[in-house]
Amino acid sequence: MKPKCLSITFLCISLILLPTLILSQSCQRTCGNQHLKYPFGSGPGCGDPRFQPYVTCSQEKLTFITHTGYYTITNIDYNSQVLCITDPSMSTCSCAQPSKGFGLDWNAPFSFHDGNVFALLDCSITSSPIYKPDGLYGGGNSTLVPLCDSEGAPICSLLYSCRPIIVLNIPISTCCVYTPVDLGPSFEMDLQKLKCTSYSGFYSYNGQDSNPQSWKYGVALKYKFSINNDYPGACADCEKSNGVCGYTGDYNSFICNCPGGVNTTGNCFFSAYWNNGLRPLPWQTGIWLIYYLALMVWIS
Repeated sequence: MKPKCLSITFLCISLILLPTLILSQSCQRTCGNQHLKYPFGSGPGCGDPRFQPYVTCSQEKLTFITHTGYYTITNIDYNSQVLCITDPSMSTCSCAQPSKGFGLDWNAPFSFHDGNVFALLDCSITSSPIYKPDGLYGGGNSTLVPLCDSEGAPICSLLYSCRPIIVLNIPISTCCVYTPVDLGPSFEMDLQKLKCTSYSGFYSYNGQDSNPQSWKYGVALKYKFSINNDYPGACADCEKSNGVCGYTGDYNSFICNCPGGVNTTGNCFFSAYWNNGLRPLPWQTGIWLIYYLALMVWIS
C-alpha cells in the first residue's frame, strides 16, 4: 500500500473512532452505591480540590483518608453537610479489638460533629495521663483541658455490658468518655500516648439510649464549602444542567464536566441531543473540519 493510501486509511479510522472518545463523562455521579455531589468527586479534577486528597473513589468504594488510615464512608448527608465513616479497628458492642486511635490531618477541611461520643477503653489507671491532674497537655491545671466526662459513667457501663468486652474482664474504671471531641490541639486520639488499648465511637443513639447494640458506631465529620459556607453559584448552575463540578489547571480553576466528556467554564445547557447522540459542539466541529481539509489535501 502506498504511503498516501496509508495516511488516508489512518484518517478514515480516526474519523470513525473520534466520536467514541467524547461520549463518556470523566467525573462520575456515583461511587458504588454512594451518590457523589460537590464538594466530593470521583477522582482528580472532580469536585473541590481541597477535598480530593481526603475523599477518594477506588474500585467503586468511597474512602476517607487521614494520616491514621483509610476509612469506609458509610453515608453523606449533603443537606446537613455531614460525612459518616467507620473505623475497622474500633471496638463496638459486637467486637472488641485493639486500636491505635483516630486523627484528622490538621489542614483537612473537616471538623468533628457535635454528636460524636468517644469512649477510651481499657486505659491504664496507673500510667494513663487521663487520670493525672495535669492531663495530657500539662500546665498543672486539671480544668484547662478536661479529658474525661464526669457524667460519662452510664455510657461506659453500657459499653462494658457488651459481651465482647465482658469476656475481657476489665474494670469499668478503665473506661473514659473522652471530652475534647475535637481531640485536642493535634486533632488526634493517640491511644499509645493515652495508655489505652482501644476506643469506641458513635454519633447517634439511634433512638435507643440504653441499647448499645443499636448505636450507630463510627465517626461523624462536618465540612464547609468555604469560610461563609456558601454553595458556589457556578457549581449550582453546572449541576442544574446535568454537569459535574470539577477543576483544572495550575490554579485549580472551576470547570463543568458535561455528559459528553466536554469541560466548560459555565454549564452544559449549550449541548443538545440528536437521535440520542451528542450534537457536535463548536470546537468539535472545528476538529472535523481539520480532518476533512487534511483528507482533501491528501486526495489532491
